Amino acid sequence: MDARTLFLSPRVTATGRALADAARRRAMGVEVLREWRVPDEWRATEGATLYAGPLFADAVGAELGVGLLEAAPDWLARLPYELTHREIEFSTVAGARKLRRPAFVKPPNDKSFPARVYPDGSRLPGPDAVDDGTPVLVSDIVTFTVEYRLFLLDGDVRTGSRYLTDGELDAVPLDEDPRRPEVLAFAELHASQHLPSAVVVDVGLVEEGSEWAVVEANAAWASGHYACDPDAVLDVVLHAARPEGEFGSADRVFLRPLPEAVRD
Repeated sequence: MDARTLFLSPRVTATGRALADAARRRAMGVEVLREWRVPDEWRATEGATLYAGPLFADAVGAELGVGLLEAAPDWLARLPYELTHREIEFSTVAGARKLRRPAFVKPPNDKSFPARVYPDGSRLPGPDAVDDGTPVLVSDIVTFTVEYRLFLLDGDVRTGSRYLTDGELDAVPLDEDPRRPEVLAFAELHASQHLPSAVVVDVGLVEEGSEWAVVEANAAWASGHYACDPDAVLDVVLHAARPEGEFGSADRVFLRPLPEAVRD
């Protein structure tokens, strides 16, 4: 029996259900947290792991004693142009509000406001909704003809899925996609640079020029699996969200800062 216990948020998604099934096949424990807190009997559970959205992870992560890997917030902006095929700036909401041109604006590692194309900075949420200092990525607008989700462990693609074609949901396992060799070649040579050992990277073909480019990086413990193999996804999640003391020095710089646990 695997000593790990997979914790899920109250809103169990299709990916959460798939991971729960994969965990049970390994004789792991699976628990759904019904509230935005951890019951006393589950606090600092030995071998806890977590699959949840960023806000819920912030609420319960410290109480579970887990560490959560994620890419550095400015990672995408630091990639060379030949890997992104668009200009990307790491800024703040206050800085992005000064934009006087259309741009794609997103929070790097959470969902504090919608990630989308904004006609200009005045359309971003105001200070009453989002703090001025909230980090954002401001990107030139490009169109991806096809996009893929890849779960990486120690730089290797453990599983992948096509998920969008011409902007429409189109989930197909990477092994069944004719572009699989191109996707793997690009991802394994370039996409894992300066990332934690367990992470999700999205890549795609840019419409203009049909060049491969990195779309973004995501936390494995919060990413949908689309048509990825759930067992392989679970392997990556178990490395990305595990007891905080298990992380070595190379990964500790990628741990998400979690609010301190509040005890009654």
